Amino acid sequence: MKKILLASAFILTCLIGHSQIVYSVDNQSFADIKVYVVSSQAFADLLVYKQSNQAFVGPNNGQWFFTTNQSFAKKKIFFTDNQAFADLKIFYVDSPNFAGWKNMDKKSLLD
Repeated sequence: MKKILLASAFILTCLIGHSQIVYSVDNQSFADIKVYVVSSQAFADLLVYKQSNQAFVGPNNGQWFFTTNQSFAKKKIFFTDNQAFADLKIFYVDSPNFAGWKNMDKKSLLD
């Protein structure tokens, strides 16, 4: 029983360590990456689905959970109004099935 609990804790820690739990900062100097929301998925690097529960986010798969506690976030992001200053361009989708990377060259930004 003890081994099962330890194995479960290890797996959960690994999943949370690679999941997309993000925190939105108000100042770009505190951000890990700068993000711009595009108006069409054709221009996006990443299609993002906002999850309402962090248990459902996966390892860098475009499903984001926005935490209200900065210490729980894997990445701190700043939403910029200028596309030229963005490290990553995203488009929000309505289903987790549509979330994912379109530009794999940018995937390392969230690893």
